[in-house]
Amino acid sequence: MVRHNNVIPNAHFHKKWQFYVKTWFNQPARKVRRRAARAEKAKKVFPRPVAGSLKPVVRGQTIKYNTKSRLGRGFTLEELKEAGIPVKFAPTIGIAVDHRRKNRSLEGLQANVNRLKAYRSNIVILPRNAKKPKKFEVSAEEAKTVSQKKGALMPLVAEKPVLEVVKVTKDMKDAYAYGKLRIERANARLVGIRAKKAKEAAAKDEEKS
Repeated sequence: MVRHNNVIPNAHFHKKWQFYVKTWFNQPARKVRRRAARAEKAKKVFPRPVAGSLKPVVRGQTIKYNTKSRLGRGFTLEELKEAGIPVKFAPTIGIAVDHRRKNRSLEGLQANVNRLKAYRSNIVILPRNAKKPKKFEVSAEEAKTVSQKKGALMPLVAEKPVLEVVKVTKDMKDAYAYGKLRIERANARLVGIRAKKAKEAAAKDEEKS
């Protein structure tokens, strides 16, 4: 309830509301236009994958997001070396390269190396010169039957953690974990003091002897 003897508020905030109403009647036409643009792009990049270059699997930055995986900017030079793919050759076969990124863990390195090897084993490289195809290129006859990869290129697959079920034994029930932790903390805290006392005791024994 309004206090004191004030004027009853009756502000008119809805004047000329028709001027601010926005409509989107062009949505169906835009849908058709986007679809035509995707088809045109696919035709332009044929026979390369529609999704573009292959990207590595990386972890998000900071403690808040580092438990989640996402696609990165490009593969590191170390990952390409482990997979046996030359750095200058990688962009020509649709592999993104990022020379600034560094590998911080062995697991992440191995995951991206396996990703590169799987991509390399499934990719088909067309010959530049049909009369003289190189070892890693397909023949002219096989090039005619090549199909284009549509949709996401090697998308991320969420890994479900596997929980290990252990039967609780009597030793586990009888173990006093909190007490053990307190003892270990005390041992860690008193390392210097005990070492000093032991040194002093050894010095006294030498003096007596």
